[in-house]
Amino acid sequence: MYAIALGDDGAELRPLEPWHAEEFLAHLDRGREFINRYVPFGSRATDVPSARQLLQDYADRRAADTASLHGLWLAGKLVGGVLTLNCDARGGNCEVGCWLEPAGTGRGLVTRAMRVLIDWLVEQRGIHRVEWVAAADNRPSLNVARRLGMTRDGVRREAYLHHGVRQDLEVWSVLAPEWRAARAGAVRHDH
Repeated sequence: MYAIALGDDGAELRPLEPWHAEEFLAHLDRGREFINRYVPFGSRATDVPSARQLLQDYADRRAADTASLHGLWLAGKLVGGVLTLNCDARGGNCEVGCWLEPAGTGRGLVTRAMRVLIDWLVEQRGIHRVEWVAAADNRPSLNVARRLGMTRDGVRREAYLHHGVRQDLEVWSVLAPEWRAARAGAVRHDH
């Protein structure tokens, strides 16, 4: 129904909805091992019905205003996405995250999409604090947080059990006034 162009390379940010189940499953199957190195995102989506259920769960969470999924398409092919979770619009807090299959990496897709998503959260939804949580070993994810101008709040030591290993989680955030100031500075530097 709609797509937001993320540059001149054919990258688009689009809604990711239950009717995308087959395409979503094919994407997960292409990138499952890579995607699941640090998070179990999509690990239970192993056939079309379970992929549809995962997408439906997020659609229900979107309707409840607590989470949302947004797909990243490159040259018409789903290669990853960005999401919101643990959203509390009344309290002004929301966590954001991402996932990519290998074909989508190294292109700045997540950073570009996340700028659109954070702009929407801050300017349209009134979110004050946008948080990014990633495994301390997940350098690509932490680099996105840096590129977005987030501040490292701290480390939750051994807070997450994944693949039988307790992982440290880094917590990064950006506050609405910081986001607006950075965006205004970027606009000024462009002219």
